[in-house]
Amino acid sequence: MVGCLVIHGYTGSPDEVQPLVDYLKESTDWDIRVPILPGHGRQLQLKDKTYENWLQEAEHQLGQLMKKHDTVYAIGFSMGGMIAAYLTAKYKLDKLVLLAAARKYISLKQLTIDICKVLLDALKGKLNDNEFYVNLNEKVSDVPLKANIEFLKLVRYTRPYLKEIDSPVLIAHGRQDSIVPAKTTYYLDEEIKSAQKEIVLFDQSNHLICLGKDKDVLNTIVHDFLID
Repeated sequence: MVGCLVIHGYTGSPDEVQPLVDYLKESTDWDIRVPILPGHGRQLQLKDKTYENWLQEAEHQLGQLMKKHDTVYAIGFSMGGMIAAYLTAKYKLDKLVLLAAARKYISLKQLTIDICKVLLDALKGKLNDNEFYVNLNEKVSDVPLKANIEFLKLVRYTRPYLKEIDSPVLIAHGRQDSIVPAKTTYYLDEEIKSAQKEIVLFDQSNHLICLGKDKDVLNTIVHDFLID
C-alpha cells in the first residue's frame, strides 16, 4: 500500500486540503495522513509555537508512514508545500505535489486587486460575501507577530532543500493568488532539479487552490500524477 502525507498551510487546518484528500481516499486504498501542525487548526494557538515544532510534527507523521509503506508521497499546500519539499529532499520520497507552495509570498498586484474588490463589496454592503475578506478577517486577530516570524524562518530554512529534490514533482498554482504569487512556479521550476516536473496554472483559482473553482480538475490532475 502507498503512504501519502498531506500538509496544510500556515494558520490553516486540514480543511484547506479536504476536497483533495476526500478524492484520493475515494479513488485509492492509500494510507493518507493529514496532521494538524502544532498551534494550527480551527482554533489557532500559535503564541509559543516555532517552525521547528511544525517541521518535527510533519517529520514524525512521515516516519510513521515510512515504517509501514515502501512507497510514500508528500503533498503540501502553501507553507505545507515547503515542509513537503524539505521532507522529500531529506528522505528521497517517491513523489511530491506542491500546491501554491510558499517559496515566495505576497503578490502586490493581485493583493491590490483583492483589496479593491473588498472595498467595492463594502460599499455594496456585501462584505461578508467576499471570500478574501472573510478568510483574512478570521485569522488576523489570532496570529501573533512572533508566529509570522516563525513562518518566515521556516521558508528560509527549507528553501535550500529545493535544489536537492530529485523525485518527480507536480507544481500547481492559481493565477489569482494574492498570498503567494503565481510566478513562484518559475522559481520552483528553476530551483528543483528533478528530471520529471509538471507545472499547472489555474486561471480561476486564488491561494486556497483546493477549495477554488478549479478544485475538481486539480483533484484529477494530482491523482493522475501520483498513480502514473
